Parts: sequence; C-alpha cells; structure tokens
Amino acid sequence: MRVLVIGSGGREHALVWKLLQGSQVDTVFVAPGNGGTAGEKGAVNVPVAVDDLDGLVDLARREHVDLVVPGPELPLTLGITDRMAEAGIACFGPDTHCARLEGSKAFAKKLMERAKVPTARCAVFHDAKAAAAHIRTAGAPVVIKADGLAAGKGVVIAQTEEDALHAIEDIMTSRSFGAAGDTVVVEELLEGEEVSLLCLCDGTHALPLPSAQDHKRVFDNDRGPNTGGMGAYSPAPVLPDADLERLADITVRPILRVLAEDGHPFVGVLYAGLMMTPDGPRVLEYNVRFGDPECQPLLMRLEGDLPALMLDAVHGRLPAGTLPHSSRTAVGVVMAAEGYPGSYAKGMTIKGIDTANALPDVKVFHSGTKLKDGALLSSGGRVLCVTALGRDLAEAQARAYDAVKTISMPQSFYRHDIGAKGIRRLSGR
Repeated sequence: MRVLVIGSGGREHALVWKLLQGSQVDTVFVAPGNGGTAGEKGAVNVPVAVDDLDGLVDLARREHVDLVVPGPELPLTLGITDRMAEAGIACFGPDTHCARLEGSKAFAKKLMERAKVPTARCAVFHDAKAAAAHIRTAGAPVVIKADGLAAGKGVVIAQTEEDALHAIEDIMTSRSFGAAGDTVVVEELLEGEEVSLLCLCDGTHALPLPSAQDHKRVFDNDRGPNTGGMGAYSPAPVLPDADLERLADITVRPILRVLAEDGHPFVGVLYAGLMMTPDGPRVLEYNVRFGDPECQPLLMRLEGDLPALMLDAVHGRLPAGTLPHSSRTAVGVVMAAEGYPGSYAKGMTIKGIDTANALPDVKVFHSGTKLKDGALLSSGGRVLCVTALGRDLAEAQARAYDAVKTISMPQSFYRHDIGAKGIRRLSGR
C-alpha cells in the first residue's frame, strides 16, 4: 500500500510515523515533508507544495498512491479531496463544502445553529464600522475572530472595549490576516477550561479519539499572544474517556447529520474545540483535520492500524465500538524559534535529537526543520514537538522535559508548564 501525506509540519511527521506502522504500508510519500520525515525509513519527501493541487494529483497518479492524507487545512479548503475523487484516488478528508467548517467561522456558526450544537452567542460583520458600533454597544470582554484561515492566530480575546476596537481595526482595516479578515465573528467570551475532541468520521459515524488539551498562548501560565500551539497532552482530565461518547453526541454527530442531509457527508477528522463551562460544553470552533500539536500525543497513544481505519472511513465503513488506545498519558512540548509567533530567525543548527529519541517512550517530531549538507537546521517558527509517554501525566511530562533538555538549538524557547493544568486538576487544586 502506498500513501501520500500532504504537509510539512509536526502533525505530518506524526502521521507519517504512524502510517508506516500499518500492516499493508510499504511507502509513504510526503509533500513536501521536512527534515524529520526525510529520516523515516519508508518515507520519501517530494517537493510539491500543499496548495499545488495539480501537482499533488499528478504525484498521486504517477506513484500509484492508494490513499491520500491531507495534514493541514489549506489543501482541504482548496478542494484536494474533490480533485482526488475525480482521479479515483481515496482521500481521507472532507470535500470543499464540509471544509468550510474550518474555512469560514461564520459558516460554522450557521451550521451549529441548524444542528442545535451549543456554542457562544455571536454576531457576524462584513463592515468594520458596523462591527465597531456593535462593540461600543455590547461592551467587553469579547472575542474577535477573523472569519477565514489565519494559521490558528486569527482570534483576539479583548478584555476592554479599546482592545476590541483595535482588533477590528487590525483585522478588517489593516488586514493583518489578509482576506481572512474580510468578515469577522464577534462572540461572547466563555469562561472555563478548553479541551479538544477529535473524531474519525465516515460520513455517518464518528469514532472519538481520546481527549487532548492544547496550549495556545506563547508563554507560561497562558500569557502572551495566541500561537499555532506550544504543546499538548492526552488525555485531558477535564474530559475523561467515560464522557467521550456523550460529548460526541452533543458536538460532532449533529454536524455529521446536517452535512449528510445537505448531500455532503463528512469524511476525515472532525475536531471540536470545546470550552467546558459551568453551564456545560460549548463549541469554540471546528477544525477539519488533526490538530497540531494535539496529533503528536494522540498518535503516540493510538493503537491499531491507522491506514486501514482511514480507508474504512473513506468507504463509509468505520467499525462500531471504540478506537483502541494506550491507557498511558502522552505529553508533547513544542520547541520554537525566539520571536515566534512574530518574526524569527531560521537556519539554526539543531543537535541532540538522536539522544532524545533514544530515551524510553520518547519520539521527537519535526515541525519546522530541513536537512542541508548533512546538518539539521530550523526552517520554521515551531521547530520540534518532543513527545513522551508515561504511566500518568506527571511521568509523561517529566520524560518530555528530560528529552527537551538533551536538544540544543540556538535562539529557541519552550513553555515549561505543558500539562500543569491537568496535574492541578488531578490533584484537586
């Protein structure tokens, strides 16, 4: 079996690593891949960009690919699944219509309303003056979201009216996120603890993965601007395994039902970002692919044959029951370049990864790396996700940070508190 993974980040490295464990898989092509995927036995990096749909289809045809797995949201929103379907190639991901769940927050809100999914109250604006007038009337705190794709950074939590008006100016007038900010969603600020619920979907059925908790803010104690994610762990104590089916019934399966009624059955991973409020769970957003960095600890725990499951989903025949997974906990810590999520240097030499990977139950997934003349160099803002398994959250956290300390990269940083929130909850503090 030959698989094509689209993307170049830590999520894609984790997917490649897990797919290569499939019983029928002999080769995984990665477009374009990174320094980590280049080092996986059985993986082949191919220099095709994630938004080059013609090139991706040509690659899949030329290499007789049996299954395509898009990693990031961009190729999905551009229509890679539709294009692969036209070519007769199985693709584990939603069509363009379903991908609007992530591509347009306004579309997602309308779908949630139809499906009666609990979410924050909101108003949608296409004009900066109208949005500003609403904020002056409604006041703060409030959440401002760019409607389109913004690499996980198009959300501003404004504690004051002044901050909210500045966010509107930045997103809609200064166009800090480009066309993604042509429309904004202004939401009430929900209080509670965030958690991620991801489900494998075949158009009708949804199989929940274990819960995970991302850490979006760049600095310790959830300070600083939002990022694509500075670390994650699974499971999250705020959403235990016993509650997964109930939460899927509330937040995922109603969306599958509405999309199927519209003639667009959802296939792939549907990711519900949840806020666990005192009044119950509320959906903050949907993603239509694995999260990054949630994917890394989730795939460290997932057992079974992932490529076979993906093909079952594409063909509408996911098995009943639950997904097999390890009872152990996984923690992933992101090592990033100084300055991220703003401007940052590239080309720093990275050493010590082999030492980290030699530690028990540790795997270093590459997010932004490249090989040049035999040296491993940084090429992105999030550079590595150092991931470890442990008997419990404390042990997994300790192993991950022990592994981080063996890696050397100039001008880098990481959060020191990945998993701390879960440890406090488990201890009753």
